[in-house]
Amino acid sequence: MNLAPTQDSAVILRVENLGYESDGKTILKDISFDLSRGEHLAIVGSSGSGKSTLLRLLNRLLEPSRGTVYFGGQDYKEIPPRELRRKIGLILQQPYLFPGMVADNLRFGPAQRGETISDEAIAELLANVDLPDFAARDVANLSGGEAQRVSIARTLANSPEILLMDEPTSSLDEESRQQVEKLVCGIAQRQELTFIIVTHDMEQAGRLADKALVLEQGRIQRYGKVEEILHVK
Repeated sequence: MNLAPTQDSAVILRVENLGYESDGKTILKDISFDLSRGEHLAIVGSSGSGKSTLLRLLNRLLEPSRGTVYFGGQDYKEIPPRELRRKIGLILQQPYLFPGMVADNLRFGPAQRGETISDEAIAELLANVDLPDFAARDVANLSGGEAQRVSIARTLANSPEILLMDEPTSSLDEESRQQVEKLVCGIAQRQELTFIIVTHDMEQAGRLADKALVLEQGRIQRYGKVEEILHVK
């Protein structure tokens, strides 16, 4: 399931000297890397190395203490946070869904922009995550794997250009993990979607990504092609 980068080499995301401090403690320091449109990056490292913090900085759920991020060549501080988070969507380890029907969850993001998603568009989004006929399903009755796939569909409803995923399969059983991995690969190929995944699973990083970034104690230790950095095939 390894994915090759697209032929478009235009840089969609450039991170320059990004740093973050909290309560006088340095969490991240001198983080710099870039990602071309259609590329897939795995961020790995030990617990507490700053992986999840980095993801939250990338769509301004946290504000950097220094440095910045350029999205499509524009300093992301010039982009309204709500618009930025639509373009750079985040999927968390534990899917958070609003009470009610699946369709209501998918409609939520566009509704915040005054847009309405048709029933046909809802059906297409759910088909893309292998959940046909789930529109009227109550989210309280979903399995963990189903809830994560609805979470992915809800993020895709905003038409993001970059997908950030924070350990999206770590709480799932093996069958659900494989389903979500297959889903992510399929969507990335069909839509030429750029994504960044935080994972503790080196084999998963090798299956999903073409680049890898190793964080330790808030600093980049290694960054490059996934097979060279993680020694996976």
